[in-house]
Amino acid sequence: MGTTSFLTRARGLLRVRSQLVRECLAELLATFMLMTITLSSTAQKVAFETKGNILTSYLGGALAVMVGVYTAGGISGAHMNPAFSLAMCLIEQFPWWKFPIFVVVQTLASFISAGAVYILYYDAIWHYSNGTLTVSGPRETASIFATYPADYVSIANGFLDQVIGTGVLIVGVMGLMDTRNKAVPKGLEPVVVALLVLSIECSMGANCGCPLNPARDFGPRLFTYVAGWGPEVFRWVEGRGQGG
Repeated sequence: MGTTSFLTRARGLLRVRSQLVRECLAELLATFMLMTITLSSTAQKVAFETKGNILTSYLGGALAVMVGVYTAGGISGAHMNPAFSLAMCLIEQFPWWKFPIFVVVQTLASFISAGAVYILYYDAIWHYSNGTLTVSGPRETASIFATYPADYVSIANGFLDQVIGTGVLIVGVMGLMDTRNKAVPKGLEPVVVALLVLSIECSMGANCGCPLNPARDFGPRLFTYVAGWGPEVFRWVEGRGQGG
């Protein structure tokens, strides 16, 4: 009886009553789940060359989207992506004043998840890199966290690559959300979105690794900057290596 009473009081004290705070916490958790699975999949491709390949990395990223949507879709909408939040604002399905708040939360969650993956694969990263954190070369590890262009990609082509890829993602999600279209079976929307992401990654991932998400790229890139990879993570340099 005493334990039940204590748990009831604890739930009352810990309950978040502000809708905005609830949405922000949900968005933080959803983006963290998305990014932790995505970056861990990439880490296994890069640091464990014999235990993963680019397809498993893409599959991990797509399934991570599904997990993120199931985690917080009913609370914050599980945007997990500033580009999607912006699109929702443009069609007046999301208030503009919340946009900068969600962008900060999404980027923060991506930064935190990069730290979690760094800790998880700390030994593997340092073993694979021979004790040197580099952005380019055969033993680079920066591409575990952020996406980098292939050797042949110019700045203009890289920009266009991301505009097209992100545009296809947004149009696809908007189509799935449109009640006038053929409805997705209720509860399976996250699965269909994951398949959409997988199809884009498989068809458009060669140039720049297919981030499709500013927070997915910037948050972990900022982490690598402060964690020891240095300012080169923000420079466009050809021949960086994995490009994942």
